[in-house]
Amino acid sequence: MINADPQELAKFSDLAHRWWDPTSEFKPLHAINPLRLDWIEAVLGAGGVGGKRVLDVGCGGGILAEAMARRGALDVLGIDLAQKPLRVAKLHALEAGVGNVEYREVAVEALAAEKPVAFDVITCMEMLEHVPDPSSVVQACAGLVKPGGHVFFSTINRNLKSFAFAIVGAEYVLKLLPKGTHEYAKFIRPSELARACRQAGLQIERTRGMDYNPLTGRYTLGDDTGVNYLFACRKEAP
Repeated sequence: MINADPQELAKFSDLAHRWWDPTSEFKPLHAINPLRLDWIEAVLGAGGVGGKRVLDVGCGGGILAEAMARRGALDVLGIDLAQKPLRVAKLHALEAGVGNVEYREVAVEALAAEKPVAFDVITCMEMLEHVPDPSSVVQACAGLVKPGGHVFFSTINRNLKSFAFAIVGAEYVLKLLPKGTHEYAKFIRPSELARACRQAGLQIERTRGMDYNPLTGRYTLGDDTGVNYLFACRKEAP
């Protein structure tokens, strides 16, 4: 069985043609992309993603994958199981002349069996809360990254605050996202993700929270992991 929800794939496929429109339903992704990429590069240190083999799991239309390619990654592979967003990602990279990024329709678990320890950096952003078995994704990422390499996750906490902000606020009040984008039951507490990371052999190096100010329309990183949060993990060398 593939670790994917057909309804989730259909949801994002229906919006695929609007993926690269910064005023569309994907406006939040465009807004947070520089913020999260700068943080990723800060964790990686000198050179950032430059010269590294990078995998973006759940790449969608390629916003983050293409940005990492533009930052000088040796090569970037974006994978997803939704066909329409992948076609959009491929077309955008072709039109933009970004040659060091490619996209494949493949499950991360299948890729882990095909290309173990093949990547220096792996990103899995805003994806875990959309799959039936998040721990399976974490385990696959651990198998794909090289010893000493980094894996980055971002997802949404599960508590009353996240329900109020990520669903009621973002989807119904502020209309930042389409209604039904998220399901509260699929949100993941940091303790749950931390346990999955440890069981997969990943050491958590840094954690950050992401906040949105509705008055300024700006996103910032901080210490509050009550809603959106990010993990930077490293696979220890033997």
